[in-house]
Amino acid sequence: TRCAGALKQPGMYEKLDKLTGRLINGILDAAREAGHEVCGGHISGMFGFFFCKGPVKSFADATASDTAKFARWHRAMLEKGIYLAPSQYEAGFMSCAHTEEDIDATIAAAKEVFATL
Repeated sequence: TRCAGALKQPGMYEKLDKLTGRLINGILDAAREAGHEVCGGHISGMFGFFFCKGPVKSFADATASDTAKFARWHRAMLEKGIYLAPSQYEAGFMSCAHTEEDIDATIAAAKEVFATL
C-alpha cells in the first residue's frame, strides 16, 4: 500500500511520532486550559487519553475515568468533522497522510469543544 511504502522513507517513523505527540499534547493542553482533568500519551502513531487526573496504569484506573464526558466530547468533535476512536478504551491512530494542518484543525476543534463541556 501507499502508506507502507511511505514508512520505508528515511525519517518517516520519527515524523509520525512527532505529529502524534503534537496532536495528543495539543488535545491534553486544550482540555487542561478549559479546566478538565485529563491524562494520556502516545507511542509512535498510536495515542489515547482519559478524562481523569491519571495516570492510568490499569483497567481499574481506566474505569474510574469520566466516560460520559468522553462521549459528549466525542460527539461534539464529530459535529466539527473530526473522526476519532469512539471510546476512551480504544486507541487513536495517525497515518502518514495526516498533515500539520490536520493537527492544527483538530487541536482548534478540541479547544472549542472543551470550552463547552
